[in-house]
Order: sequence, then C-alpha cells, then structure tokens
Amino acid sequence: MGKKKNLPVLENFEITAVAAEGKSLGRWNDLVVFIPYGAPGDIANVRITRKKHSFAEGVIHSLVQPSQLRVEPMCQHFGTCGGCKWQHLPYHYQLQCKQQQVVDALERIAKVPLPAISPILGSEKTTFYRNKLEFTFSCKGWLTPEQMASGEVFDNRNAVGFHIPGGFDKVLNIDKCWLQDDISNQLRLFLRDFAQQHAYSFYDIRNNVGFMRMMMVRTASTGEIMLVVVFSEDNQEAIHHVMSAVNGKFPQLTSLMYVVNLKVNDSLADQDFILFSGRDYIEEEMEGLKFRVGPKSFYQTNSNQAYLLYKVARNFAALTGNELVYDLYTGTGTIANFVARQAREVIGIEYVPEAIDDAKLNSHVNGITNTKFYAGDMKDVLTREFVAQHGIPDVMIVDPPRAGMHEDVVRVILDAEPQRIVYVSCNPATQARDIAMLDAKYRVEAVQPVDMFPHTHHVENVVLLVKKNAIKRDKVLAC
Repeated sequence: MGKKKNLPVLENFEITAVAAEGKSLGRWNDLVVFIPYGAPGDIANVRITRKKHSFAEGVIHSLVQPSQLRVEPMCQHFGTCGGCKWQHLPYHYQLQCKQQQVVDALERIAKVPLPAISPILGSEKTTFYRNKLEFTFSCKGWLTPEQMASGEVFDNRNAVGFHIPGGFDKVLNIDKCWLQDDISNQLRLFLRDFAQQHAYSFYDIRNNVGFMRMMMVRTASTGEIMLVVVFSEDNQEAIHHVMSAVNGKFPQLTSLMYVVNLKVNDSLADQDFILFSGRDYIEEEMEGLKFRVGPKSFYQTNSNQAYLLYKVARNFAALTGNELVYDLYTGTGTIANFVARQAREVIGIEYVPEAIDDAKLNSHVNGITNTKFYAGDMKDVLTREFVAQHGIPDVMIVDPPRAGMHEDVVRVILDAEPQRIVYVSCNPATQARDIAMLDAKYRVEAVQPVDMFPHTHHVENVVLLVKKNAIKRDKVLAC
C-alpha cells in the first residue's frame, strides 16, 4: 500500500474566480486550485485534498476574510446536500457568470463569427421554482461533520432527502428544501413522520431491503400536484395504510400514485405506476395550450422559465404559417405543439416511445392536427431517406441532451439545408462544438441565454443559425 501524501493547508489563499461545475478557483504557485463553495475575493485557509501535475483541489478550512460578494445562504443544508452550490453568491452575479460561460464556450470552442450576445433572461423566481423533485428514504442517514463532532449518539438514522455528492448510499435528511413549492416539504415530512410512527422500515440501499424507498413530487403552474410513493416490498396492507393516510391529509392532490420497485436500481422507467386516487397525470398550461404530464413524462423542470425559453425559440424560428418544421429531440412534443399554430406542419422525433405517446396525446388534447411524431434513435430516424419522404424542412428546432448531437445527425442537417436552425441547449460547450460543425453552411445570427436553475451553474442557451447563402438566394428569388 502506497504512503498517503502529506497535503498542505494553504494559509491566506485568495480565491479569484468562479470555475466549472459551480466551483471557484485560485492559484498556488503554477497550479490552479479548484475549491467548492468559494467566492471571488475570499481570503481563506484552504486544505489541499488532491494534487496533480496541472491542478489541485481543496476545501475551505476557514475563512480569514470573506468576499464582499458573499450573501447568507437561505438553506440550512447548504454545503452538505450538494445542490444549489451558488446560494452564497448574489443572483445578479450568478447571471453574470452564466452569461460569461456562454460567451466563453462560443468563443473558445465554436470559434465562429458571433453577433452581440443578448443579456441572459433571469428567473423571476429564484426559490421554489422547480416542478419536480425526488427524495430517497434511508435507514442510515448521513451525519454531518457537526453532528459527528457533537458526541451525541444517533440511534435513529432514518432519513428522507437527497444523496450527497460522491456517495450512492449517503442520504442527507432534509428538513426544508427551497427548490419546490412548500407542499413538497409538507408531503416529505408527513411521510417521514408517519412511517416512523408506524414502524415502517426505511430503505437500506446497500442490502436492498426496507419498505419505504422513494417519493416523487410533481407540481404544475396550474396548481395541480402529483405524488408518487415508491415501496420496495409488495405489502398491500401496509401500502394501503400509507397511501390512505396521505390521501386523507392532502385532499388537494390531483394525482396520487405508487410503485412497487423490487429491483436493485432506482430507475422507474420500466415500472408500473398504480393510481391510488385522482388521475394519472397533471396539466401544465401555456398560452391556452394544455400539456399532460404523467409520472414518466419529461417536462422542463422550471415551468415559468420554460415558457420564456419556448417563446425565444419560436421567435427565432420566425414562422409565418407556411413552414415545414422539424423538431429534433422533441421529448413530449412541448415545443412542437407550442409552435404548431404558426407552422404548416411540424414533425417531431424522439428516442423514447413513451414520450412520443405523450406528444401525440398533447396534440390531440389541444386539437392540433398538423403534427407528426416518430420514435427512435435520432441518427437512425433522421436520414436522407426520411427527409426525402417527409420533405425538406424550412426550419429545424433542435434540443439535444447534454452530450449534444451525434455527428451523423449534424451531417443530415447539413445535407437537408433548412433555412434556419434554432438550437436549444442545456450545455453551451457541446452546443459550441456542434455549431463549429454547422459553420460549413450556417452563420450564427442570434444568441439568447436563459437561466432555468438559479443558485446552480447550469444555463440554457438558444442560438439561431441561418443558412449562409440565404440572403443571396432570397435576392435571386426576388428578381
């Protein structure tokens, strides 16, 4: 066994900037040191936890002089649960950092001519903005350093909360979360207390035993609420007892469902959701359009900002009613249905068959008849043959996952040559990489960052790309 390195504590270390993944940084000799929960301007004693040839990692051991930027985090769990890593930074500064993140990605990775980048659209709500959260039950809740240092013996380690960073089996008990409407806190605390009062066992993640396993809360801007309780034992009498208690305590629930998950992993995509009370979906609404959201549905997790995001995408698409639109990575067809009234036809493609079922249902519910949806791997569905069959799109709207688009998909887009591409991304770095490939035929016309997740480093970005010969071609047609 190798000897453990004796890593130093850096005294009076200055933190100078924010870094990737919500961290901060400073310089130690020739090394960049990455530090969580720091603020530019902090003078701190930093304990080095990892040292490599080109960088190091550390944690703040003590603050010598706090940065003037610092604000008091609202959450008692800040710094432990791993979420909302920028609570100690004022929101206006968070927005500056996210704006710069977009600029850096486009300039350093895409390396293409850029227009002036529009100021980021901040979120009106910076707390209680999420519409979906999942919590885990654990019989071995994580003890904070303060709890361990107290000398107190914790016989009851039952917890309901979030997995802390770096540990699949480490669950921090959450007393109050500021991410979702307070009904989420009320439901979680009621289930925690009810289960303990009636001696229902909490889940043991390592050994896959225990009755109470997970819970998911979904809320909508319409005020509708869904609760799903996940059990890891098929004890129908106990399940009915728990679910009846919830139903009696919270009559305002629109949808109350449960799952019996006997697997080792927590994935619910392949599980049966059993309706206990109400209906098996809740509804979101935008501009009179209704979107059904089931327990497995994908929907942007900040409803208010999703509306802003979709309006930006629709504005960039500049639809007149005559266009054929392809909506790639359509999910449950939210964008496709949102723009359908301004288009001749919209074709949506998505990998998940259940999402396509939701997309078709949402079109039906809203009386939209000019949409078509197809399920399958994007690089397999979007082929030259598909474009030949369905028509060359005038506009493509793409909203890929964080990994961005497959090269085969980019090639088909370049072959199809739509006049406009609206690229919505949750990862400006992969978006910039794809824009560099699209530069062969497209120029960047407009850029609009949108903040969907206050107090985190995540940022959405919408880019409009226009075919380089579009102006020249328009002049020819005009003649």
